[in-house]
Amino acid sequence: MKIKFPLMIAVLSWALFSCQPTVKKSADSIDAKVDSIVSLMTLEEKIGQLTLFTSDMDQTGAFIRKEYEEDIKQGRVGSIFNAYGAEYTRKLQKMAVENTRMKIPLLFGYDVIHGHRTIFPMPLAEAASWDLEIIEKSARIAAIEATAEGLHWTFAPMADVSFDPRWGRIIEGAGEDTYLASLISAARVKGFQGDNLSDLNTLVACVKHFAAYGASQAGRDYHSVDMSERMLREVYLPPYKAALDAGAMTVMTSFNDLNGIPATASKYLMTEILRDEWGFEGFIVTDYTSIMELMYHGVAADTLEASLLSINAGVDIDMQAGFYNTALTRLVETKQVDEELINIAVRRILKVKYLLGLFDDPYRYSSTEREATEIMTPEFIETARDVARKSIVLLKNENQLLPIDPATKTIAVIGPLSESRRDLIGSWSAAGDWAKSVTLLEGIKARVPNARILHAQGCDIDGKSKDGFAQAIAAARQADVVVLALGEAYWMSGEAASRSDIGLPGVQQQLAEAIHATGKPVVAVLMNGRPLTINWLDENIPAILQTWFLGTTTGNAIADVLFGDYNPSGKLPVTFPKNVGQIPIHYNMKNTGRPFDANNKYTTKYLDVSNEPLYPFGFGLSYTTFAYDEIELSKSSIGLEETLTVSINVANTGDFDGEEVVQMYIRDKVASVSRPVKELKGFKKINLKKGESQKVSFEIGLEALSFYRADMSFGAEKGDFEVMIGGSSVDTKSASFSLK
Repeated sequence: MKIKFPLMIAVLSWALFSCQPTVKKSADSIDAKVDSIVSLMTLEEKIGQLTLFTSDMDQTGAFIRKEYEEDIKQGRVGSIFNAYGAEYTRKLQKMAVENTRMKIPLLFGYDVIHGHRTIFPMPLAEAASWDLEIIEKSARIAAIEATAEGLHWTFAPMADVSFDPRWGRIIEGAGEDTYLASLISAARVKGFQGDNLSDLNTLVACVKHFAAYGASQAGRDYHSVDMSERMLREVYLPPYKAALDAGAMTVMTSFNDLNGIPATASKYLMTEILRDEWGFEGFIVTDYTSIMELMYHGVAADTLEASLLSINAGVDIDMQAGFYNTALTRLVETKQVDEELINIAVRRILKVKYLLGLFDDPYRYSSTEREATEIMTPEFIETARDVARKSIVLLKNENQLLPIDPATKTIAVIGPLSESRRDLIGSWSAAGDWAKSVTLLEGIKARVPNARILHAQGCDIDGKSKDGFAQAIAAARQADVVVLALGEAYWMSGEAASRSDIGLPGVQQQLAEAIHATGKPVVAVLMNGRPLTINWLDENIPAILQTWFLGTTTGNAIADVLFGDYNPSGKLPVTFPKNVGQIPIHYNMKNTGRPFDANNKYTTKYLDVSNEPLYPFGFGLSYTTFAYDEIELSKSSIGLEETLTVSINVANTGDFDGEEVVQMYIRDKVASVSRPVKELKGFKKINLKKGESQKVSFEIGLEALSFYRADMSFGAEKGDFEVMIGGSSVDTKSASFSLK
């Protein structure tokens, strides 16, 4: 076989480099090796590294399209997504490494959003735990399982802030608050990527969707976003930045346009902010066919123009559109694109492959041994159960109906989600097997094996038939207590799942009314991917648990809470409106020039509903009660370089041990621009035994007081501030201090 001399040098260089131990290689060393490879690549091979195509699945299993197989063998593809499994990824990797001239390994990506095989609660549910440690652990386990099946890269975390529960993808994020979303995004990145990307169980994170996707108009997916620079920078950008500061190596563009410019064509977002301001050195990938969609946005006439806009904006990888493959060569040949721009993108991609150790051993992640031993282990299942129960929010508990006495003789388990299995793992459930999920009915039966359990579905999730009502009513009448499982189907939230009516689908409320009419005590268990308008339930049903979609261990986790084995500690990461007319609604709105006054007609309000939500941000009850003393300040004023310590004593005054999320909010009373009525700036989750108390302290420094001022510079302004601490955004103690 003839080998050209320059290529032989590159191969020898690669071989020498791959003989080194898999350690944290120096940036200079990696850059030198990457440069040596890029210098020997043809333009077609470089463009191949900028191309990401999908694998497919049918009844016989995973397969790669014939045209993509040929592209891989010719070096026209650098990454594949939706391919997992040790043997399958090894097969695809072999095509690339043994058939192509440059032998550059493929990168395998997948939507590992809330678990891979062991499915954890949806991200919005995990956010309700307000527990950064378990959120990071959830991502760590997902990374272990995913990498055991040959994956290198996940399209997560989603760092999109959203105030609109009509938007289906609210389920994939951390809710409405910038501060909470920032911390959670960082925790997920740390969990996925670990401390060293060359470790076998680390997964490259991809923060998405850049930017402001969660602000899609009217909550309609893929819709336009129009907002001020101040809103963008204060509310929407910080969670992405936090993920990058935590080490995220890749970024995904969003589908939406921002102020008229589609994100995938936005040099302002992809280069000026990401690269120039934030110093991001990883690579940027589009969302699915986003380059092609520039034509539908109306900013590109054809493949060439769409590709030109994207590459000039700073987008490195084209997901699935195939536009870079067909257009970039022509754009370089006609001198519309400088080849060095492509070289830069290739270097970014190859650097990530080096950091993963793929140039040491392209097959290192495709291990059948790990696949056999590191999937759905008992430890992972137990952790998933713990995360699930920590994600449950107790919305109502009239007359302490909960917890249910395990000695209860007869329990009716009713509702369209009472025995559902597929819905429990939610959307974006990766390689999870819904058949292995534990239903609510199964969880209850396992917890109280000696109780008489009556079951009736009552109705379908979104059906109109009431034929099952009679059986459900009969079961309820025989029971001492009814557990009523209501909510959404898994497909009702997630991508392309916006809803204009966020009430209970179908005839579920009518079912609830019929069961309530029996006079039996009812516990409503809500399974859903967004806030729902459940006014009737709140007014009539004595106990309500918000359980979201909790994943593989759903039934057991809910049973833990229902019967008091775990005291619920979740707090809402998003506001629940009374009706869709209140949307967008969030706790940190601005005061307006005419704040609500019940005695003055001409103040901000509705004629037909109050301004208050059904359930506020940060809200969540417990089986015990907590009492907050007054706030103590270390001083009444601080200078620009000083910090203030604020403390409060919290006591468990109830009959159960329990956890409480102590939340700290700050308000800037007078500033150069109108500021929110309050902003979350700190929280701590504490565990108190009954009768126990604890002093909780927070430090307030310049960062917590800073914002984008009238001239758009970022910093604090001297003046008066209010600090509020409590168990939700509306139930707080307050104190004042000043910045001198």
